[in-house]
Parts: sequence; C-alpha cells; structure tokens
Amino acid sequence: MRLTALFLALATAGPASFGAEWTGTSARLVAAPADLLASCRAGIAASRDQMARVKSAPPREEAALAAYDAAQQTLGSAGAVGYLAKEVHPDKPLREAGETCVQEVSAVSTEYSLDRPTYEALSKIDPAGLDAPTRHYLERTLLRFRLAGVDRDDAIRGRVLQLNDDLTKLSQEFNRNIRDSVLTLEVEPADLEGLPADFVRAHPPGANGKVKLSTDSPDYVPFMSYSKSVRAREAFWKLYRLRAHPANLATLDKMLARRHELATLLGYSNWADYVTADKMIGNAARAGEFIDRISNAAAKRAERDYGDLLARKRKDDASATQVLPWESGYLGDRIKAEQYGVESQQVRPYFQYDNVKKAVLDITGRMFGLRYERIADAKVWHPDVETYDVYDGKERLGRIHLDMHPRVSKFKHFAHFSLAKGKKGVSLPESVLVCNFRQPTANDPGLLEYGDVRTFFHEFGHLIHAVVGGHTRWAGISGVATERDFVEAPSQMLEEWMRDAKTLQSFAIHYQTKQPIPMDLVERLRKADELGRGMQVRTQMSYAAVSLGLHNRDPKGLDTTAFVAQMTEKYTPYKHVPGTYFHEAFGHLDGYSAIYYTYMWSLVIAKDMYSAFSAQGDIMNPAVARKYRDAVLAPGGSKPAAELVQDFLGRPYGFASYQRWLDQD
Repeated sequence: MRLTALFLALATAGPASFGAEWTGTSARLVAAPADLLASCRAGIAASRDQMARVKSAPPREEAALAAYDAAQQTLGSAGAVGYLAKEVHPDKPLREAGETCVQEVSAVSTEYSLDRPTYEALSKIDPAGLDAPTRHYLERTLLRFRLAGVDRDDAIRGRVLQLNDDLTKLSQEFNRNIRDSVLTLEVEPADLEGLPADFVRAHPPGANGKVKLSTDSPDYVPFMSYSKSVRAREAFWKLYRLRAHPANLATLDKMLARRHELATLLGYSNWADYVTADKMIGNAARAGEFIDRISNAAAKRAERDYGDLLARKRKDDASATQVLPWESGYLGDRIKAEQYGVESQQVRPYFQYDNVKKAVLDITGRMFGLRYERIADAKVWHPDVETYDVYDGKERLGRIHLDMHPRVSKFKHFAHFSLAKGKKGVSLPESVLVCNFRQPTANDPGLLEYGDVRTFFHEFGHLIHAVVGGHTRWAGISGVATERDFVEAPSQMLEEWMRDAKTLQSFAIHYQTKQPIPMDLVERLRKADELGRGMQVRTQMSYAAVSLGLHNRDPKGLDTTAFVAQMTEKYTPYKHVPGTYFHEAFGHLDGYSAIYYTYMWSLVIAKDMYSAFSAQGDIMNPAVARKYRDAVLAPGGSKPAAELVQDFLGRPYGFASYQRWLDQD
C-alpha cells in the first residue's frame, strides 16, 4: 500500500442519494472522458469546501470530525470512479481519464494528510466525550496523519508530496503494464489432448492450423492442469511469466526506491516497518516471524506433497528425479483422478457459471438475511456487467455490480472494488466484483473449475462485508474498513460454504443431465482438495517473503529478479527458471506492497471464526450467522479487528483451528 492509500479517497468513496431515486455511482462511468474528468474535479472542489469547515468548526467539538469525514467521502467518490474506470473501462480514453482523475485525487488526498491546521483541529477534540466508534475513528485518523508526516517540517512535507505524486504515477504504470500485457501462444491441435471438450470447441485452429491461447486465466489455468503435452505446458508456463516484461522491471525498481525514501524520511528504517505500523501485526519483524511460523508448520506436509508428485511422475518416467513447475498442476490432477476418483473434467459440468452465480446469491442471502434484486436498466460501463440492489426485508442496503468475464485491457485478476462507501442516513454502499471467469456463449457453456468456485465465494465475501458493514455513522469506518491484514478473513471464511457437502450438493447441478453432484463424489472432492496443501501454503509464503523482503531493506542495488529466485528456492521445491520474471506481473506488489502475508494471517483468523459455525453441526445455522453478521461485518471498522473477532467468538482468536486444518488428511 502506498502512502496515499492511507488517506486515498478510494477507501471512503461515497455519496449517492439516500432516497428512493438513488441510481448509483456507476452512472458516472458512462460519461464522456471530459465529463468524467469534470465530475472528478467538481468532487475535488466540493471536498475542499467541506475540508475548510474542519478548521472553522468550534474548537474541541465533534463538528470538525464530521466535516473531515464528509470531505474525505466526497473526495473518495471522485477517486473511486476514476480508479474503476482506469482498470475496467473498455474505452481507452475513459481509462486515461480515470488515471488522470486518480492522480489528481491522490495529490489532494496527500495534501490533506499533510495539512497541519486540519490535524491540529482534529487533535483538539476531547476523546472522553465521544462514543467508542467515534473515539476509535478519531484515534486512527490522527495516527494516519502522523504516519503521513503531518508533524514534520515544511521541507520534509514538501518532499512527501512529491514522493506520493511519483508513487501514484508509478502505481498506475505498474498496473497498466500488467493489464495491457496479454500474450498469446500458438500450439498444435494435438497439444489440446486432455483438455475438456468445451475448451477444445471454444479454441478451433486458425487459418495456419494452430490454436491460439491467451495468458488470461480462462485459457491458462485449464491448459496447465489438463494438457498432456509437457512441451506445450512448459512453453505456456514460461510465457505467462513474461507478462509486463521488461517494462515493469524498471517500474518496480523506481517504486521500491521511492517507498524506501518516503519511509526513511518519516523516521522508519524501511517501507515494511512503515506500512505495518497501523496493521494488526504491528511491524515488519513480526511479519517475518509469522511467515517463518507458517512455513515451518507446513514444511513436513509440503515435503510429502512433493514426494507424491514425483512418485506420480515416475509412473510415466521411471528415471525422473525432479518435478518441474509446469508439471505440478497436471500431476496433481492425475493424482486426484487416480487416488481419489476425482476426474476434474467430470466435475466441471457441475459448475456452470450461471448456476454457481445463482448459488452464491442464494446461499449468502439465506445466511445473512439478504435479498438481491436485479436492476436490468442500470447504467454501467459494459454490457456484460450485472447490477443488483441488496435488501434486508424492505430496506435497501446497497448496490453491487458483477463484472465477471475477461476482455481486452481489463483488470486481469479477481478483486473487490469499493465504488461508494455508505454512511448511515446519508449514502448507500456500492461495490463491484471484477473477475475473469469463463463466459457462457453459444459454443461454450462457461464451466468453472472447482478452484474458480472457491474464488467466486471468496470475492463475494468482500461484497457482503462492504454492503452489510456500510451503514456506520462515519464513512471513514464504513464497510471494509478494518486493519488491512484482517480484510481477507471474512472472504476466506465464506469459502467454507462451497466446501460443505450438503451445501455443495444443493447447487452443483450437471448442466446437461440436471442431476445434482453425487454425494460420494463430494466426499472424494473434499479429500482431493487436501492434496498439495503443504506446497500450496509454502508457495503462498514464498509470495509473502517476496513482498516483505523487497521492502524491508534499502533497495539500492537490489536485483529483484535474483531475490525472487532466492525466495522461490527457499520456500518451494522448484529451482528458478532463468528468463522468467514472475514479479513483474505480481500485482500485489502495488496495492499490498510489503503485506502479502495478510492472506495467510487472515486465514488463521478465518479458520477460527468458522469453528463457531462448524461446532454447531449446521453451518447454515441462522443464529450463528446473525451473530457473525452483527459482531464482525456490520460494525465495519468501528473497532480494532481483534475486538470484532472476540465479540463473535467470546474469546481472542487463536492458531489451533488453522493448525488442525493444515494437518487434516
């Protein structure tokens, strides 16, 4: 996370009309580029007017915080539209207008964060007279002002402004290079042997007799799991690790240098210490200790997992002495089929995209007492986008958009974007799910992998958090507004509902036969899902070690490619492959920077929270779900995350549930 993200209005996006005529912030994305920029700049101007009231508010009164919150929300509304436009809009001029908007919003956001009179006005508010959520919001706001450098001298604050402007531009450059880097591989039709029939039909040979494959997920993931051609898989694996190369090598170097300068300028030894200062984990040393703890806990299982892959490879090649990285997906799929009777191609027909989407809506609706109403005429940025208003009974809670399929120059991964933060009595939350699942067409039923279904549930968890938690008194603590290293926990816990046998059978319906998935297959799927868990965890820790290790030192002279190679070989059984550059398309090095450990940290907490559901024997238990909604989701960021979890569990979170999951066979 770059510094401006601490105050960046993307995190406090907002005001839509609260009344019945509310149409949603997304309408701004159908404007012409000039109009989008004009709207963005109008938001900035309105925000400046609101921020001026902070300093004119009566001394020591809460009115100063109210003016600050409104100003940040207004600025955020402008920035969130620009941010989404630059990542997903199909028209290049709109994407460019979005980038300009984000740069201008970021500059103003940094300016706010360094404005000493604003800080002094807020610091004079007596916390003793505030309710607990307001006191927490004020304390966190003042901390972030100090992290921004508001209490430094004019020269340092001036340099901070420049560094933040540089980092905003570098961030956009880094992400643009990834977004626009779609590489293609031409293979022989015979290289599709092993791929599902629907995949083959969707990839006919071209005029030259070759089949063209894209590095986008719907092509890459199935091919690496199913193709029998080792040669083609190797070529595709290497090509995938050339995305954004060589452009992002230099861009990343510049990002690391600016971040380090900024952190040291503000009194921290490195960026990792700086960026963890307001997280649950507290500092970079604890993050490193956590990575080591998880890696060590998974070591024996990972060794066994690798041995299983090598043993399977030796069935085809008795002289094999190692497994290569482009072989692991295919070999793992073969083990699932041969040892557990789980043939992935036979499972995919039960996960047709439209059925999975309906299931996610149905299950979350029943769990949390929600109803989704499709808005067919919503103004959105692409015809594929679906819009729903979310209700609790007759009360409208917010709006969500599903932008679920790949297209040229669209964000390449899977993520939740907050388009508008909610504020009780003032505005409703609006959020967007941006994914890249296979799209149903006349020639392609849009079948998902088992892992895709898990991803769908995971990302939808962010939407639920944003909407249910989007009704706090203050926009700045509304929705997904806890410490950054907790935000994945609610999403990771929601994944458990697609693993549950009873729940899975309720929606996994064969798209042709209309029969539910057999219960014995569900059980075999569960067992097969345990396969490779140790290696998966260690791989995640390699990413966390890269993320942390690039930022916990002076990057001057650092060869990022060599460092990534070192971390790969330390945490995984694979040797680095010369001529590949994973880190250039590792988008988390922008938004998460040093804190990729967040995913596993959150998972430890998620496993513990899920134990409250599983202990009841019915994970759809409405009483437990309601308690979870009220204690963890609805408060947004009104309390420290550890307190939210303790309110739900009745005790502090622990490591035992995660350890049981890791050891489970």
